[in-house]
Amino acid sequence: MLVEDREERRAPQALYVHIPFCKSRCFYCDFTTFVKSPAAMEAYVDALTAEWDMMESPGVPLATAYFGGGTPTLLSASLLDRLLGALRRRFDFQPDAEITFESNPDSITREKLQVLRHHGVNRISFGAQAFQDHLLQAIGRAHLRDAIEEAVWAAHEIGFSHINVDLMFGLPDQTQRDVEESVQAVLDLPVDHVSAYWLKIEPGTPFAKWNEMGHLHLPGEDAEAEMYELVRERLCGAGFVHYEISNFARPGGEARHNLVYWRNEPYLASGVGAHGYVGGERYEMERRLTPYMKAIALGRRPIASRRSVPLDERMEDQVILGLRLAEGVDGDRFMRRFGRPLEDVFAGVVERLLADGLLERRGSAYRIPDAYWPVANAIYEQWIGAADIH
Repeated sequence: MLVEDREERRAPQALYVHIPFCKSRCFYCDFTTFVKSPAAMEAYVDALTAEWDMMESPGVPLATAYFGGGTPTLLSASLLDRLLGALRRRFDFQPDAEITFESNPDSITREKLQVLRHHGVNRISFGAQAFQDHLLQAIGRAHLRDAIEEAVWAAHEIGFSHINVDLMFGLPDQTQRDVEESVQAVLDLPVDHVSAYWLKIEPGTPFAKWNEMGHLHLPGEDAEAEMYELVRERLCGAGFVHYEISNFARPGGEARHNLVYWRNEPYLASGVGAHGYVGGERYEMERRLTPYMKAIALGRRPIASRRSVPLDERMEDQVILGLRLAEGVDGDRFMRRFGRPLEDVFAGVVERLLADGLLERRGSAYRIPDAYWPVANAIYEQWIGAADIH
């Protein structure tokens, strides 16, 4: 017999905040972002801090906060100071809390970095994507290689203990040599975390239109698989741990906030287009800026939709998200959370994937063998709709 999902009673200890502004829109991006004036940014910060006052208190100190976008560091130093001052007044944090800001290299200054550090921000994530100027221009980035290196060194010198750099592979006209050069450039910098993503052509983006017209010269799946393997080999050979399918960290540098997502734990969310997960319910904030601002002005939190996640879907999420991690999905935790063994709920899937060598067991955890991480999506699909909750 199933017991209550204990995660529904757990107070969230993580907060995501969406800052939707960018200097310009990259050709591959389908995120909720806008190009707006400084006055619009100021109004948004005021609305966002007002939204925090409308949020129910989590009741416990936060362990992580993550400011994503968009480009959060596009805000002026004075607006960052106002925003983070309000954050500290509204929420309590654990003494060792991880607070992360995403940043584009061309949007950061030493003054902004000092403001972030003053308010306890201890992790910064730079969207580098590539270290070749021609590739950066081809994907619509607003910065060049020199700006990446200058931004990372400035953050290091000002005292950021954790620095991430994002890389992308599978870009138009990108070569294996380009990827190798980018990885080496990262290894020459004082970073303890690297996120490496495949390019995905999203509907509605310039890249989608150009791809349909035959104007994008993409490397192809075989070349992309070789690029992924190159990234893995070089980073792991340099002491990074490949702890999630697209993420590498030096020991102790893992992204604690993102681990909340991958372990399917609850988290709060605020800001335009943000998604939260609390009490077994997923919610999405208003994606359009004007309705978001109007709702705040009327004293109403602009949640556009709420959805109670069915038990079988919560089980699937627990497994599929956990399988993104090198640690895998913990069978003991699954049992504590849902009151039934993972092996019973997904009996046919577990047996089949183990027999095919696409799943392995280590202690109480199931994981995808390293050799099959490049085809992980096909393995995730095996779990969808397969939970037997009767």
